[in-house]
Amino acid sequence: MTSVHEKLPTGFARLWTAQTVSSLGDGVTHAALPLLALTLTRNPMALAVVTAAGTLPWLLFGVIGGALVDRWDRRRTMWATDVLRAVLLAIPAVAAALDVLSIPLLAAVAFLLGLGGLFFDTAATAYLPDLLGREPALLQRANSRLRGAQTAASGFAGPPAGSALLTLGRAVPLLADAVSFALSALLVRSLPAAPRPVPRARESLLRQARAGASYVFRDQLLLGLALRPAVGNIAFLAVETVLALFAHDRLGIGTFGFGLLLTAEATGGLLGAGIASFLGRRLGTGAALTCTAAVEGLAILGLAAAPNPYVAGLALAVCGAGMGATMVLGPSLRQAIVPAHLMGRVASTSRMLAMCAAPFGAFLGGWLATTYDVRTPLCAAAGLLLAMTAVTATMTSNRRVEAALRAAALPATVLAS
Repeated sequence: MTSVHEKLPTGFARLWTAQTVSSLGDGVTHAALPLLALTLTRNPMALAVVTAAGTLPWLLFGVIGGALVDRWDRRRTMWATDVLRAVLLAIPAVAAALDVLSIPLLAAVAFLLGLGGLFFDTAATAYLPDLLGREPALLQRANSRLRGAQTAASGFAGPPAGSALLTLGRAVPLLADAVSFALSALLVRSLPAAPRPVPRARESLLRQARAGASYVFRDQLLLGLALRPAVGNIAFLAVETVLALFAHDRLGIGTFGFGLLLTAEATGGLLGAGIASFLGRRLGTGAALTCTAAVEGLAILGLAAAPNPYVAGLALAVCGAGMGATMVLGPSLRQAIVPAHLMGRVASTSRMLAMCAAPFGAFLGGWLATTYDVRTPLCAAAGLLLAMTAVTATMTSNRRVEAALRAAALPATVLAS
């Protein structure tokens, strides 16, 4: 068993720095793209197209992308994707400088950036267990740091930086993100090479993709880990769809106050990511996942009942903490138990399920608010989260987790003997 005090390898620091720099650039673009679109049109549907375009790659190519990552060298996939994204961002930057920027171009860029994110994120998820030797304790610590840095960079620093850079010129935030991708590529390129997955019998790409998805659906533990973010996205998008309206109508919060509410949630996310490893050690990973899911549901229920902005901010911070811890514990466990040759497909299948669920949550929130009132989507989301907690509790129990970890360690033990 790995000591909790064992140091992370030197290569992790470079990976962590690369993803932090890249996340900062992502935060800049996340704020700048909608604002750039707003300078071109006031049509809500056109603005929605730009926003939605970035999520489409996961819906269309999620499992196929995972199968490709399982065929390719993962380190090379990461740095090549970053180089391509840096070059891609030069196109709208030049278009903005020449005053020929358009909504179709922004939508195309958002789609291709999303496609690049699919390959980079899947490859990074599959590479990390190779770098850390698939040690559960190290994976939790590493994912805690990665998640915390990502939240700080893309949630706190990136969006205001993107808005500020946009005042200097429409091309400036895009060029800043391009630089972040270039720096990330250089850092990733310097990482130690990981063993390439052992090729299996010749199979078509579609068959390999189907095998990866089947692996998730046949395994109760992996299915439970996948259901949590999928059901969670339905609930959280239902809340997010009406949160600004709820804050304005029920809590009397203006634009600045709403920004503080979101900051409270992000702050909770940082705290949750930081204490995830501690929770996993004290409660066991399975029990910790059940507790964090229950905390999320109860926090959203508290938000629905909040009598003032202060209670609402506290509820969102608690919810963010539950989400932050979940997003460390779940992926760390998956990385520790999934065979290396399936890691890309399993990770992308789980992410795709979560992304596919999100639009349902948005429509559910809008429909409930229109049919009933603005508080109803929050109550429904809390009920959905608590029901999901009850359903998946046995699927991700400590007993199942420990059995899966023993099974994953068995080949290495046999080889060592």
